Order: sequence, then structure tokens, then C-alpha cells
Amino acid sequence: MAIEHASVRALHKPWGVSDLQPWSDIDGTRDAVGELWFERADKNAPVPALLLKLLFTSGPLSIQVHPDDTFSRAMGMPNGKSEAWYIISAKLGAQIGIGLKRRVTPQELRASIANGSIVELVQWRPVAKGDVIFIPAGTIHALGAGIVLAEIQQRSDTTFRLFDYDRHRELHIDNGVAVADAWPLRSPANPARLTDERTILVASRHFVLERVDLPAASSWALVAEPETWVLVLDGHAAIGLATVSIGQAIFVGGGRSSIEVGTNGLTVLIAYPAARPIDSLLQRLCEPSTQPVQPAAPDDPKWTALAEART
Repeated sequence: MAIEHASVRALHKPWGVSDLQPWSDIDGTRDAVGELWFERADKNAPVPALLLKLLFTSGPLSIQVHPDDTFSRAMGMPNGKSEAWYIISAKLGAQIGIGLKRRVTPQELRASIANGSIVELVQWRPVAKGDVIFIPAGTIHALGAGIVLAEIQQRSDTTFRLFDYDRHRELHIDNGVAVADAWPLRSPANPARLTDERTILVASRHFVLERVDLPAASSWALVAEPETWVLVLDGHAAIGLATVSIGQAIFVGGGRSSIEVGTNGLTVLIAYPAARPIDSLLQRLCEPSTQPVQPAAPDDPKWTALAEART
């Protein structure tokens, strides 16, 4: 079983920020930081299926779209890119773009890219702390300024930019139009409470994303699948022999590990590749279980409906 402090890689972006506190001590004064990627510390380990990030925006990102598995594999890539955002903080008036206001033809989409009216065509909505947005592959989307968010995604860096606010970066109009679902996004399912401590934010065909809130000075067992990512949003704890606090991430590679929660409690995001929540993922240590790790309620229509709404 692997329990690793994730290494952090900073990506500099024109829309990034100079101050990443309290999430990181990295200084972006000379070159703005837009993304922090959490990677396995063991560089010789198998490549994970998922990628965990933090994003920081001082300006709008490009309007973009990602391919699905079928399109990606036809281009020689291993998989597409569906992703989910958890809004950590958002300034007053901060917005995201998700889907389009109306259905358009490929020709209309091309024309809107050419004349810049795609900015008005995108469905913009305000966001606030705690919001969750699932973005299936093929969804046209964008991030506005003033947002800090955590992102979990299929491990792919394939992005087709459709519009970039005259930043003079490469656009990918042909591929972008080919993969885009040029219509409004279906209404997402709401987060669902699994237990007092666990809230299922996203249950898709590619991954599950949970928010877990643990009380101060409590003890737990994390019974992880072969790949499980844990990002600390608040508080501190010891996971196995690794101590973690706000902004840090842990990779757990299968097996059972202890969580000893600190005096201020613990709030984390947990993500793992699965189609449904794992019922036995989190257990109180005072109530040991010998049950194997199995999906929660595999025939429960609640999770079927949640997954269908996300895809």
C-alpha cells in the first residue's frame, strides 16, 4: 500500500495570480501561477487515471472544450477529459461559462468564434464557495476571474481553445467544433449526503468526488481503492504516517490506512476512479469492519440517476 505526500508542480499562466496563500507558499510575483498539479511522489509508479489540480484566476481563461474517449483514442491518445470543479472561493461577481444558451449548428459555432460573439453565446452563471460543477467531455466551458477551485479530471491535457481574448495563443477551431456539444448543458444533479460525514459531489462514469467533514480529535480508517486522492480544504490530520494540512494532498494506493483528525476538525475532497461511491471507503476505527470494499448500493436508483445526470 502506498501513502504519499503528493508532489506539486506549478504552471504559470497569463490569467494566474501572484499570491497563492494559504494554499501554497509558491511565489508568483514574477510569473503568475495559474495551476498547481498534484503528482505522485514516486516518479516510477504507474501513471494515475486521475489528475488533481488547484486553479487560481485573476482573468478569464479561454473558452474551450475537451474531447471524449472515442475522439481521443482515434487521435492516438489514451482517453478523453471529463472534469469537475469544486469552488473553494469566489470574489463577488465571479462567473463561469458552462454550455451554450441555445443549440447551434457547427457552422453557427464557427461564425461565433470568428466574430467573437461566442462570449455572448456561452451560458454564464455566478459561482460561490462550495459550488460543484461537472463538465462532461464535449461541454464548451470557461472560467472567469477571481476564482480559486479544485479540479479533478481524467488524466489528459488535451484542450481545444475556441476563443482566447486576443492573447495570441494557438486556437484549435477544427477539432474544437468537431468535439463540441453545441447546446445547453443538462441540469446537474445536486450533491447527495451518503453519511453524516460524506457528501457525494459527483458520481460519473469516470470518477467519484466526495467532500468529507470529520469532527475534531476523531479516528477513522480509509479503505482505499488502488487510486485515491485526498486534498485538505481545512483543518489538519495524520493519514497513516503522513501529516497533512490545508492545501496539501495525499495519494493512497490501496489498502487500509488510519486518519487521526486534529483539534480543528478536517474537511477534505476525496476522489477515486469509480462509477459509484464506495460504501466502505470511510469507517470509524472504533467500529472495525471486515467487509470488503464494494460499491455503495449498486442497484440504488439514487446513484443511477446521479450518474446519468452527470454524463
